[in-house]
Amino acid sequence: MGGVSVDGRDGEFINSVGEMLVRFTGGVFPKLAEWERRLKADPQNLDALEHEVQQEFARGAGLVVAGLISVVMQTREFAASAEKTRQEYGLPLTKGRERKMSIQILGGVMMWITSLYCEVRRSRDRDKDETFSGLHIEQAQFGIAKKVSPGLETVVSRESALCPSFELAQDELHRRGLTLDLKSVRRISQQCGEKLLKLRTDDLTQWRAGTLASTDELAGKRVSVQIDGGRTKLRGLLRKSAAQQETRNEDGLIISDAPGRSKPHPKQTFDAEWREPKLMTIFIHNEKGRIEKKTKTTIDGTFAGPDAMAELVAMHLHRLGAAKAISLTFVSDGAVWIWDRIDQIVACAGIPKEVAIHQVLDTCHAVHHVSLALATLGVTMEQRMPLYRDLRSRLRNGEWKSVVKELQMFADDDPINTDLRTELSYLQRHAEAGRLDYADFRRRGLPLGSGAIESSIRRVINLRLKGNGIFWLENHAEEMLQLRALVISGRWDERVQRMRSWTKAKYLADWHWTPRTMSPKLEPQPTAGKNTA
Repeated sequence: MGGVSVDGRDGEFINSVGEMLVRFTGGVFPKLAEWERRLKADPQNLDALEHEVQQEFARGAGLVVAGLISVVMQTREFAASAEKTRQEYGLPLTKGRERKMSIQILGGVMMWITSLYCEVRRSRDRDKDETFSGLHIEQAQFGIAKKVSPGLETVVSRESALCPSFELAQDELHRRGLTLDLKSVRRISQQCGEKLLKLRTDDLTQWRAGTLASTDELAGKRVSVQIDGGRTKLRGLLRKSAAQQETRNEDGLIISDAPGRSKPHPKQTFDAEWREPKLMTIFIHNEKGRIEKKTKTTIDGTFAGPDAMAELVAMHLHRLGAAKAISLTFVSDGAVWIWDRIDQIVACAGIPKEVAIHQVLDTCHAVHHVSLALATLGVTMEQRMPLYRDLRSRLRNGEWKSVVKELQMFADDDPINTDLRTELSYLQRHAEAGRLDYADFRRRGLPLGSGAIESSIRRVINLRLKGNGIFWLENHAEEMLQLRALVISGRWDERVQRMRSWTKAKYLADWHWTPRTMSPKLEPQPTAGKNTA
């Protein structure tokens, strides 16, 4: 039977929560007079004093938590629960052996926990090269991750997702009394993101098998789905850098210096490329087409390509119960990769014919293409602005036929104007698909703009994953994208709680999956490589 000590690796197990409370109060009482003296001497010390008192009581909270863990671990009920987890785990486990491990708690306290570690049983049917991680059975009951408590994992991961960099997250954690090195901040955040991605992959697997349950959150609601792409710079693996030589003339004299000649030349470098992470948001809207107050949006994204994004949309629609919704409205810009997959998304999500399906081209993008069409006519801004305002009003009022007809007249008068025909073809294509009936959409109370996804792109991707000098390995970018999406959408607690329950029941070696084809047009999919830092 295991236990917890806060007095080092070989310290005695804590036997009651009371002794931890006594230890805390015994340490804090002598400090009260000093705190009072400092505040009397200079009331301006209150700011620093508040933080000091807060950290002291946070440490006391950590001691109490350590006591609670130790006491619970020594009960028969806990032992029975741990044994049940061992027997029902996704892989056959050995009976295990005791291990001592240091665990840091949210209050900054370091505790030593003695618990069972159960390895995966060997099997003749299993590939010899295949390796599986075992499970710390008793730690899994509490949701303890690798060397950190669940509370600390949440705080570190959320700070890393909210701050513009891991360095700033480390500074903010230090101000809260949590002293962690930069490597630990990264590791904790990345392992949390990895587990959340494994849970998502398991949901996808269950959805494909038809066993994923629905929450019916969207039942009886007007639902909007918006999809778009952002930009993030991904880096490759490190490689040896080649020195760049100076340019010399025929006589051997230097014509131009090599770039950075006065600076030390790095021994290693890497290649970087811009990649488009796909993002989706699902929300409930009211009869005016606006997001329903006091409801939560669902945000998710991936770097694995348009088919993977379409599968995630279909899975989330099923999981949230969109099959029982009143209507389902897809609003987006003119990206072909989005509209080509709408029908397959609806079919895969199991949306019945009773649910009204609407497709809406974002009005701002539509009128922008009208402006681009008029800009090809070669007239001044003053000459074309009255016509643009007229066409814009007509388009927003659902009179797209008259707009297309007038632009067609300009195209007929200028047959060599290919740019005008391109913009005209764009409007005709979306009009024929029924995406420009804005007057009808307005009467039905549907969203007319893609502001929700544009805002999500900025808040989830641009403010964390995109920036000068920011380069990500693809796996780590996907992990941060998952963390940030859950924080911004307000879905963190429910998802993380489910992730911890899933972790102690199932094992998944990797979160990558091969998306099915979701478009009638075959498109090259990005290679989802398993880059590691």
